[in-house]
Amino acid sequence: MKIRSDRRHGVRRVPRGSLDLAYVRAGRRGATPLLVIPGGPGLGSVVPYRRLRRLAAHRGFDVIMVEHRGVGFSRRDRTGMDLRWEDLTVTAAVEDLVAVLDACGVDRAVVYGTSYGGYLAQVLGATHPERVSGMVLDSTYASADDFDLCRAYLRRLLWDGDEPETRGVAAALRALVESGKVTDEDTAVVVPLAYELGGVPLLSKLLMAVDKGRRGLWDRLAALVTGETTRVRPYVMEFDLAGVINFREAYALKPDGLPLDPALPYASIAGRFPAFTGEPVDAPAALRSFTWPVAVVSGARDLRSIPAVAQRISELTPHGVLVPFDGLAHSILDNHPAAALAVARTVTEEDLRLLPARTARLAALPGRGKAALAGPLMNLMLAGSA
Repeated sequence: MKIRSDRRHGVRRVPRGSLDLAYVRAGRRGATPLLVIPGGPGLGSVVPYRRLRRLAAHRGFDVIMVEHRGVGFSRRDRTGMDLRWEDLTVTAAVEDLVAVLDACGVDRAVVYGTSYGGYLAQVLGATHPERVSGMVLDSTYASADDFDLCRAYLRRLLWDGDEPETRGVAAALRALVESGKVTDEDTAVVVPLAYELGGVPLLSKLLMAVDKGRRGLWDRLAALVTGETTRVRPYVMEFDLAGVINFREAYALKPDGLPLDPALPYASIAGRFPAFTGEPVDAPAALRSFTWPVAVVSGARDLRSIPAVAQRISELTPHGVLVPFDGLAHSILDNHPAAALAVARTVTEEDLRLLPARTARLAALPGRGKAALAGPLMNLMLAGSA
């Protein structure tokens, strides 16, 4: 793996045991400190989020991002060896965040965490509440039990077809599975992704294409999703090492033998990692003690952290407000960074209760992320293969 230059990417470092932890900072000192924690575990902060940091600095934030231990610029210790599994824990990752805030001279920050990063944000709030001035929890979860809720919702929506708008695609999916034209494991990764990126219209077109023998896009989506956990993309996604946190402390869901099971892809690689031992904190209990404003952001098409989970988190938090976005999927930070930063700004300056009525206007802001372009692109690919 080619090692990238710290200087080129503006990387700074702070000593953390045997690791010189990497972080980046952009914007004017003295502006509102914004600590952004991306998803994962395994997702880099430095390389994938350069555009976000420029945008955040332009919007008046002093933005700080920490390269998660075991990933990218923080993958190796001072001897050049990969970190050990025992070095990779949620607790250590959260203490890294505190160490970087100390190095930056920031006493309190607005903390924006998305997906797994939202869980880290909650643990930070539970263990170091004095460092948080406000929080955005985007497309996240508070407990390993939340994944059971997500699986049940996924099946009701896209296998059983309990909602009128999904009844047709659910029937088409069942027919494909019964005919043997698609495998259980591919279905578990492709169907949720297609729905998130393009809703019922895209999923319907994809299922029709597969039924007619046109599997190109289906197979590419299957390879894309499985590659997130099986293929190392240096400095971007490195699940091979940091993924130990997922299996040991975050994700306990096991295949149950029923269709459309999001646990199947993880089960196929679980043997590489230690078994689940438990969560480091009781996040649902900790949420009740948060004294700062919390915007709980959720995309209506998110199947990895469903809107019902977001609602529960917002209700547990004394000063929490649910901020639902129609037409958006998992991680508003990645799908629509301009809207995400606007939510973060409201947390610092305005009454959070105003946010739910503004989501349509925020979603219409220019500056969507690359993820938001995937749905239209796939529609064009399916049209071209007709």
